[in-house]
Amino acid sequence: MNSLYSLLIIILAVIIYSLFTYFYQKRIVKTATEEEFRAGYRKAQLIDVREPNEFEGGHILGARNIPMSQLKMRMKEIRPDMPVFLYCQSGMRSARAAQFLHRRGYKDLTQLQGGFKKWTGKVKAKK
Repeated sequence: MNSLYSLLIIILAVIIYSLFTYFYQKRIVKTATEEEFRAGYRKAQLIDVREPNEFEGGHILGARNIPMSQLKMRMKEIRPDMPVFLYCQSGMRSARAAQFLHRRGYKDLTQLQGGFKKWTGKVKAKK
């Protein structure tokens, strides 16, 4: 019986944590559809947070590659006074990158809904 209560407490804690993370994420970063993203990224800093090999395989035209793994070291390349549009392959890394940037004072953050795999616009790839 005690193990059942422990299991229920753990499940409840995971649900509460997931809800907190979800609502926190919605508060700090705007998730834009492809049309909204396309309309705004030309007036912003477009950052691809995927790894270099993924970036070389194809990326949104005009994007800069600052991988999530290098974000801390390369933050000076991102201006805090301009909007930042982020994307990754599916949206998970860009959400984490947005949280990281928000904690360091960046306010105008937008991520691509569904990530690069849902992108149907122009793409540049190395030959």
